[in-house]
Amino acid sequence: MWREAAAKSESEEESKPETKTSKMKKKSSSKPASMFQTGGDKDKDKDKDKDKKTKKAKSNGFWLQTMIIMVNVSKITSLIPLKEERAPSPPIEFDNLEEFVLQPAQQGVTVKCKVTRDKRGMDRGLYPTYYLHLDNEKKVFLLAGRKRKKSTTSNYLISIDPTDLSRGGENFIGKLRSNLMGTKFTVFDNALHPDRALPDMSNARQELAAIIYETNVLGMKGPRRMIVIIPGMNKDGERVPIRPRSENDGLLIRQQNRNMENLIELRNKTPVWNEETASHVLNFNGRVTQASIKNFQIVHNKDQDYIVMQFGRVADDAFTLDYRYPLCAVQAFAIALSSFDGKIACE
Repeated sequence: MWREAAAKSESEEESKPETKTSKMKKKSSSKPASMFQTGGDKDKDKDKDKDKKTKKAKSNGFWLQTMIIMVNVSKITSLIPLKEERAPSPPIEFDNLEEFVLQPAQQGVTVKCKVTRDKRGMDRGLYPTYYLHLDNEKKVFLLAGRKRKKSTTSNYLISIDPTDLSRGGENFIGKLRSNLMGTKFTVFDNALHPDRALPDMSNARQELAAIIYETNVLGMKGPRRMIVIIPGMNKDGERVPIRPRSENDGLLIRQQNRNMENLIELRNKTPVWNEETASHVLNFNGRVTQASIKNFQIVHNKDQDYIVMQFGRVADDAFTLDYRYPLCAVQAFAIALSSFDGKIACE
C-alpha cells in the first residue's frame, strides 16, 4: 500500500564504522551546540535552503516510519506501521543519579527512555504515579513523578526514588507547577525558594524550563501547539543558571516580554496534514506505535531536523521519551508530565 523505503534509524547510524562520510556527519553534528549557546556569537541562518532540500528528500521514506498524531483511529488503523522493536538506548553509565538527571545530555547522544503510568495510586487513579526508566535491557530507573493532592494548581513532585515522593524528602529533585488554566508550566530544581535563599541568590532554586500550550482554535480537530523555554548554554556546554528573585522575573514573564537574554525558545514540530488518511502525521522513526494527542517532537526553529525531544505512546500506559543536548532528564520528564494534564483552553 505504502511501499516507499523507510528512513534509517539512529541506532543504525550510530553502529556504522567511522568512514569519511561518518566523520563528515560528526563534524556537522557539532552545529546544534551553537544553536543553544547564549551570550556569545549570534547564530547565523546559513542552512535555510539546505534544510528545505533535506526535508523534501526525507519525504520519500516518510510513510513507512510515520506515526498518526490525531485521527479517527477506526478509519486508519491499517495505515499504522507494523510494530517493530524499538531501538534501545545507547549504553549510559553514571555514578550519581542526582547529578546525571540534572546534567545536559552528552552531545551526539540520544538518551532513549520509557515513561510508564501507574494508575493504582491515590484516589482511584486521579493521581497516578509516572516513572522514567532508560529504555534498555537493564531498564535503569531515573525519575518518578506524581501530582500533589492538595494544591490549587497542578503541581507535580519529581523524585530520584520510586517510592519516596514527599516534598520534604531527601530524594526530591524538582517540581512542575502550572497556572490556574493548566496552559503554562514552570519547572524548578530542588534548591531553596528565593525568600529563604542567601542575598546573592547562590543557593536559590533555578527555573529549568517553562512550557506554554497555545490556544488551539481547532480544538480536538487540530494538534497541540507548544512552546518550551529553557536556559541557554555557555561556551563550555553548561546550562546558564536562571534564578529569579520573584515570579515577575521568571521564564514565563521573560518570554511574554520577549526578554530572551540567555534563553532558548523551542517549539513542537508541526505535524503534516495528510489528505488520504485525514490525519496529522509525524515521523518518529519507529519509536512511537500508537496514535495520541500527546505525541510530539520538540525542535529549534533553526534546525527542524534536530529533534531535541520526542514523546509518544506505545501502549495504554507506556510512552517513549527520547531527549538530546541541551536537555537533561528532569527537563524532559517534566515536559512530558505537563502533557498529561488537562488543558480546557487548548483542546
